[in-house]
Amino acid sequence: MITLTRATLTGAELDSLVDICRSQPEYWRSSGDQDPDAMSRAAVEVMLREDAEADGCETVVGRDGEGRVVGFAQLLLRHPIDGHPWIGLLLVDGRVGRQGYGRAIVAAVEDRFRADGATAVRLGVLVANAEALPFWEALGYRQIDLRPDRAKARPTRVMEKLLLPACSG
Repeated sequence: MITLTRATLTGAELDSLVDICRSQPEYWRSSGDQDPDAMSRAAVEVMLREDAEADGCETVVGRDGEGRVVGFAQLLLRHPIDGHPWIGLLLVDGRVGRQGYGRAIVAAVEDRFRADGATAVRLGVLVANAEALPFWEALGYRQIDLRPDRAKARPTRVMEKLLLPACSG
């Protein structure tokens, strides 16, 4: 079971998020956003704060059943052009990868967006991050566009998943 909480970016939580970022060097190599061989705590904190404090954005922390931070997601609650919520970044602690935490965090994010009335959620997968594509496809996301990302003009697959209403009963 995963619980999502809004990131505080303080104390032990911040230390855990920095460790998670450091545990995913291949992501940083493919994105170019951080140098995984020289990733400082200060640089990661600045990145996390900028994204969490941007207008319409939120960072959520995924915790396992024992309360340990196992991953986080950066969310855009409503895209200014298409109106859909977006998952901007999902990182799971590389030391506990392939145990279902990523799927569980995504499911919790989708449930939240669904409860807020969203009919779809979108995200971008950098073409250079080929390892991520099968993960998102397995979760039901389908490519709807291929275009440069807004931040750095990197080739990016725009992926979308339709959110079916929750079953009642």
